[in-house]
Amino acid sequence: MDMSIKEAYISAFRGNFTSTMRWPDLDDFWGTLKNHADDNWYIYAVGEIPPDDTSSKAHLLSFIDEIDTLLHQEHDEDYCGIVYIDNKDTPEFIKIFDPNNLGVTCGFSDNPPLPGWILSKIQPVELEAALNPPKNRQRWWQQIFS
Repeated sequence: MDMSIKEAYISAFRGNFTSTMRWPDLDDFWGTLKNHADDNWYIYAVGEIPPDDTSSKAHLLSFIDEIDTLLHQEHDEDYCGIVYIDNKDTPEFIKIFDPNNLGVTCGFSDNPPLPGWILSKIQPVELEAALNPPKNRQRWWQQIFS
């Protein structure tokens, strides 16, 4: 993969995001996203092999409906707060956290959980490999006892 694509993706991933704090906010956002739906979105399930190709508009619309159902069923709270968007009016990068793996999604954590799914206009990279630091300390630790 072109290093500039990787850098662009990681930069976008680390960018500024706004949360859909309430369920009506998420409903409004899904409407906006459906208005921006086209064949140029990547749908990436974090932990899986990142897609090389964008999804069709029909697949994106189906994913939105399915993920909305999943979030409502599995995040039984009065608030949403698990979908983060780079720009609510003209979205290009959306992080969707798995309700069963939230950890600390708001606030501060030295090791925040990765999103469960990402929708983006930029080709995804394998996040776990791109974001985890080198294993130098682990190798050092293993050498002590070998």
